[in-house]
Amino acid sequence: MNDESKKGRYRINKISVTSTISMSMVLFLLGLVSLLIFSARDLSREIRENISLSIILNESISEQNTKRIEDYLNKSRYVKSTTYISKEDALKEHIQSMGEDPQKYLGYNPLMASFEVKLHAEYANNDSVEKLESRIKTLDGIQRLNYQKDLVNLVNDNITKISFILLLVATILLLISVTLMNNTIRVSIYSNRFLINTMKLVGATGWFIRKPYITQGIINGFIASLISLGLLSGVIIYVQRSLGINMFALQTTTMLEVALIVIFAGISLSAISSYTAVGKYLRMQTNEMYFV
Repeated sequence: MNDESKKGRYRINKISVTSTISMSMVLFLLGLVSLLIFSARDLSREIRENISLSIILNESISEQNTKRIEDYLNKSRYVKSTTYISKEDALKEHIQSMGEDPQKYLGYNPLMASFEVKLHAEYANNDSVEKLESRIKTLDGIQRLNYQKDLVNLVNDNITKISFILLLVATILLLISVTLMNNTIRVSIYSNRFLINTMKLVGATGWFIRKPYITQGIINGFIASLISLGLLSGVIIYVQRSLGINMFALQTTTMLEVALIVIFAGISLSAISSYTAVGKYLRMQTNEMYFV
């Protein structure tokens, strides 16, 4: 029994540089898709929060009313930031962008003071903008609200389509990952099927037999996840430095989310696959093992 146990443990500990590398490749792909999904989420949030609304004020609006409108906007759950643009500032921006001063021809400044409003990402849609517009119109001193309705629709439609495609790819890849990792671990445990049967025949409990395989599976899964994260970091650095693409300048929270997903997937899938693979041989009779 001692000799058999030593041989068994040697076989378990020997599992496979090949299987660990195979798992790391699968986890790398899973991490890459997760990275793309979270990058798309961050990018979509940034795009939505950069869509501006212009609230044009009346010519005769008082300073008190202007302040009241600004306070209302800053307190609104829709609004992320509010910037006041005076008539003078609006004229300067017009001159810079158009290259001409309308005041020279008209004798007065025809531009109005306004607020430039940026919304939180979850409210950057036409329904929320219309609700905000209906509330703003009840305030004194507001002439009109300008925003690019078609642009808002276009941004949200494209983001929805891209998110759906990435989610579909992630789901397919997750299924492939589970299948590949499960098969890899099954193959690695296959060579120990007679040892498992021997331990069962001498009275070892199912958990006693499974424990070393699950432990080794968790270790291998963790190592594979670290390898995959190393490869993922290499890809990010390569894209940044060699191709000059800055889309992977990710937030710390995004990188942490991807790392946790990869590590959790590596450990949990390895543990579950090891548990089920050993269970398959525990349910077999001795004579059945010659035919698998």
